[in-house]
Amino acid sequence: MKDFTKYEGVIPAFYACYDEAGAVSPERVRALVRYLADKGVKGLYVGGSSGECIYQSVAERKLVLENVMAEAKGRLTIIAHVACNNTADSRELAAHAQQQGVDAIAAIPPIYFHLPDHGVAKYWNDISDAAPDTDFIIYNIPQLAGVALSVPLLREMMKNPRVIGVKNSSMPVQDIQMWRDEGAIVFNGPDEQFVSGLAAGAISGIGGTYAAMPELYLKARELFCAGELEKARQVQNECCRIIYKMCTAHGNLYAVIKEILRRTGGPDIGSVRAPLVPLAEGDGPIVDACAAMIREAIAQYCA
Repeated sequence: MKDFTKYEGVIPAFYACYDEAGAVSPERVRALVRYLADKGVKGLYVGGSSGECIYQSVAERKLVLENVMAEAKGRLTIIAHVACNNTADSRELAAHAQQQGVDAIAAIPPIYFHLPDHGVAKYWNDISDAAPDTDFIIYNIPQLAGVALSVPLLREMMKNPRVIGVKNSSMPVQDIQMWRDEGAIVFNGPDEQFVSGLAAGAISGIGGTYAAMPELYLKARELFCAGELEKARQVQNECCRIIYKMCTAHGNLYAVIKEILRRTGGPDIGSVRAPLVPLAEGDGPIVDACAAMIREAIAQYCA
């Protein structure tokens, strides 16, 4: 039986790091890895939604992962999302990720054209075959991919010995229970239900707001594992309040988060790539409010 302890914990979804001209910045990638490693997170999920993967070239995604691994190898568990909207590029990224020594690769289903389950399974298995020595994680995010994982599809995928589980970003916590019943380990996706996901049996969480406030998610998990469920729920509620405030801005959520990160002592990693919308006029007070809420929550719960 495989040992999955390396996947247990808080795993921030890694943000795209750009220079002032909007190009991928190796220096800023490394700075963000160091920052998060020093915070005590378990690992990083690289090249997913938070990494703006669909707006980056294959070469850029390789560059990001290479610089993540240069800082993180041996220190953090690294899961590389390698899906592109064609099989050949996805296989190229999968093979590259294995060469870099990642712990696992992950992939959403193809988007735009909705394939039947057997087509999705072939796509995922073809990607997995390009990284034959690496764990494979299905990324279920139906609200964005437009395709939902089903129990029959998961059963088919679990025939592949490299498939270990699901990064589940659908909102129903029930889905976590269904995937676990099929023998998969599950990574909770929606940040707003991190504690609920753990209670449903998720092995850990992978989330897009974790890097903006890692202390709070680490504390929530610590309290949950200690059986202090009411306190864990209180920390989760604070995380949700902050997320809801972030979502009142007009700019893209990741533009907001990157500026919050900078204002709370994290590295400057630039803004977002078009067509994502950068911070809009009037978003500054929202960013300041979120940064203040994070500092206050850390002082209250993590001191």
